This record gives sequence, structure tokens and C-alpha cells, in this order.
Amino acid sequence: MRTGRIARKTHETDILVEVNLDGTGAYDVSTGIGFLDHMIEQFSRHSLIDIKCHVKGDLHVDQHHTTEDSAIALGQAIASALGDKAGIGRYGAAYSPMDEALARVALDISGRPWLVWNAKFTQERLGEMDTELFEHWFQSIAQAVGITLHIELLYGTNNHHICEGIYKGFARAMRQAVELDPRKGEAIPSTKGQLGG
Repeated sequence: MRTGRIARKTHETDILVEVNLDGTGAYDVSTGIGFLDHMIEQFSRHSLIDIKCHVKGDLHVDQHHTTEDSAIALGQAIASALGDKAGIGRYGAAYSPMDEALARVALDISGRPWLVWNAKFTQERLGEMDTELFEHWFQSIAQAVGITLHIELLYGTNNHHICEGIYKGFARAMRQAVELDPRKGEAIPSTKGQLGG
């Protein structure tokens, strides 16, 4: 089984993340931010990556450190589970409809982190979560895993639907990218013989 575990403690957050790339989408998520929990749970369920993510953060300051560090630790755990990335699909893409909203997500586990974010919210918060932090969450996880990640909202009006559509699209694209392709065997999916660097 391809698993990863990250325990990370700073003056701002205390985090434990465990992942199983070959899971069933089981999750155990507690960040202290309800809407963030909901989105990470959606990511787990639709990517089929088992995720345990427990965060104790300085929410008395604001949500920034908890949001950022949850993505960093989750990304590091996924990167650890991927190892040398032998045999993975590498690429993934998904259109994700959520009622009136439609998101498009495309990614490459290239080892070259980059985020293109073409999505906007018309509310400052979803639940208690600041909507400006979603772009930062995706930037942080792309950096930690080493993903070239393109996220685009094609259309939509309901902010909850927009955000959930983006996370579900990311999940489905990641499922394609991390799954093992039996035709590739143990080959690294790059003519360079390695991904990144």
C-alpha cells in the first residue's frame, strides 16, 4: 500500500496527516474550521485517497496558518506516498458540475509546482471560512506535492457550489493521476527518467 504520514508541529499549528493512495475514500478530518473539514472530506471521498487530517491551529489569530499548514502537510504526505512516482498515471483532468456551477481542473504530477487559478467568489466567507484562503490552500498543496495545477470556474453563482465543484474536480483529477497504470509497470512516466529536478 502506498501510504504517507506527516507529523508537523510549529508555534502556529500542530498537525498529524496520514494518507493511503490506494484507499476507498475513508476520512477522519478535524481542522477546527468546519467548511475546510467538509472540503477535505470531499477530496478524500472522490479521490479514493484515505485521509486522516487532525489540526490544532492558532484560530484565535485567524484561519490562515491552519488552512496553509493543512495543505502543506497533506501535500507532503501524498508526496511521500507517491515515492519515485513509478507507474502512476501522472496526468488527470475533470469537469465537475455542481448544480448551476461548472469547474474544470487539470493537473500534472510533474515535480514542477505551479497554480493557475481562474475562480472568484462573491462572498467573503463560506461558513466561518474566509473564501480568499481557498486559492492559498491549492497553492500550498500544489507546492508540497509538486503539481502543475490549473483550476478554472467556467460559470456558477452559488459560492458553496463553486467551491465544492472545485474540490471534487481536484479529487477526480488526482484519482486519475495517482492511480497505477499496469501497462507502465515500474516505469517513471517521463522520458527524463525522473519527475522534477
